[in-house]
Amino acid sequence: MSARDAATPVMQAGQPSLISAKNITKTYTMGDQIVRALDGVSLDISQGDFVAIMGASGSGKSTMMNLIGALDTPTSGSMRLDGRDIAAMATDELAAMRNQTIGFVFQQFNLLARTPALRQVMLPLTYATPRPDDPEQQARRRLEQVGLGDRLDHHPRQLSGGQQQRVAIARALVNNPKILLADEPTGALDTKTSDDIMCLFTELNRQGITVVVVTHEADIAAYARRRIVFRDGKVIEDTLTPAKAVSAGAPRLQSTETRDDAA
Repeated sequence: MSARDAATPVMQAGQPSLISAKNITKTYTMGDQIVRALDGVSLDISQGDFVAIMGASGSGKSTMMNLIGALDTPTSGSMRLDGRDIAAMATDELAAMRNQTIGFVFQQFNLLARTPALRQVMLPLTYATPRPDDPEQQARRRLEQVGLGDRLDHHPRQLSGGQQQRVAIARALVNNPKILLADEPTGALDTKTSDDIMCLFTELNRQGITVVVVTHEADIAAYARRRIVFRDGKVIEDTLTPAKAVSAGAPRLQSTETRDDAA
């Protein structure tokens, strides 16, 4: 397969496009130089897809992550999330998009040091519209789903790295997002814990959530069903791949039936 063929955008047949980038460019001015972080990028990510975005430092993958997360807007081209052009949205509309449509998971967990797990997960509900009738119960269900039902009152210092990341995942899920966007989610974890976290992402994807993982690690990308590779601001590879099998002993998410009833 040629480099041109490999970079042809992949679109799952019969699935609606949840994330759609058309001829995106993103430039930054640094002193007297203009840096082109993205250079004519086009891609579509379907609802229910599981995608790994890869590339070396400076390749453009982090810039693309910021656009998918509605944290930035393109210099030119069209970037649509859930059918809406982010460049045409006001600041408060972008904030609502981030709160309601996207769940963020970061490498360093970003937990508040003096706040117990239950309150950490409840935080996004503070800004939700409409406000849920019982935010504590909604947060409790998410923590139970990721296997931390017995850690509700634990502070970050009382949790392992893997448990802290599970709190962060529960927090990302509490508003029932369509997209789970994870930036190097296993970068601060050991190999076994990293596998456990990726197994959780696999289960969430099976339940219908679109998962986008930004990573430079091939073994982490192997859990995704699609790999998009960036270099010098361009997509050089966009291929469907066999997802890594989840072992029988891997952690399993608890049922989300009650979540759907409460959504």
